[in-house]
Amino acid sequence: MKIEKTLSNILDKNSIQISNNVFCSKFLFELDLETKLIPNSYYDYPFLIIDDFLSKEEYLLINYDLINSFDYEKAKLKTLDTYPSRELNENIRKTNIYKLKKSHLEIYNKKFKQHQAQIEDYFKLCLTSFSKLQVLEYLKDSFYSMHSDDSSMIYENKKLIAFKPVARNRKLSSVLFTTSYSEEIHDNMSFKAGELVFNFLFDKNGDNITIKPKAGQMIIFPSNPIFCHEVKKVEDGRRISLVQWHDAILN
Repeated sequence: MKIEKTLSNILDKNSIQISNNVFCSKFLFELDLETKLIPNSYYDYPFLIIDDFLSKEEYLLINYDLINSFDYEKAKLKTLDTYPSRELNENIRKTNIYKLKKSHLEIYNKKFKQHQAQIEDYFKLCLTSFSKLQVLEYLKDSFYSMHSDDSSMIYENKKLIAFKPVARNRKLSSVLFTTSYSEEIHDNMSFKAGELVFNFLFDKNGDNITIKPKAGQMIIFPSNPIFCHEVKKVEDGRRISLVQWHDAILN
């Protein structure tokens, strides 16, 4: 009981509760954030997870095609200095980008439309446009360090002091996984480590909110700095995710 009380005091002092089960670093709310969409604070979580967005047959077909494809490029970064162009910096991001087969893209778009009303209701907005779908491959030692999907991070003397929007058309981010997190790797359908971590979001024990992906599962979250995230370094296997950003009119 004493330990629980101490943890509660720490959370009260250093964080703000933004949903029933999630707290956010108070530091962010002390900054002048231009973008800061947060879903209803009475939800259990400030993000939406849709299990079985794709069937097993569908994500296995996608994985099979990607395994046999050589049509990819190294992922580049969009920063305040390089916007609207991009630069390659494997000290921050090391991953490959593939092109999705047209028939698979049609399946993805059909499934997204089926869930669109649910997504719009959850975040209380109206989706208006969508970015080109990115198919990201993380192999052994691949990763993506902390970042915000709609803003560049500004540092002074190595201290994070502000965020500057560079992609205002990104209101929501969606990530669909076609391979699964696993402690042991037996095939090309799983990977070890490579968790999705929200850097400024915590549970009631003060631990970072961490997603261990499951094939066929989609997570949707606001693209703003409150939802800064990273992909931990993959230790083994093949982590595949389909990423898209969505513009919207906020209600």
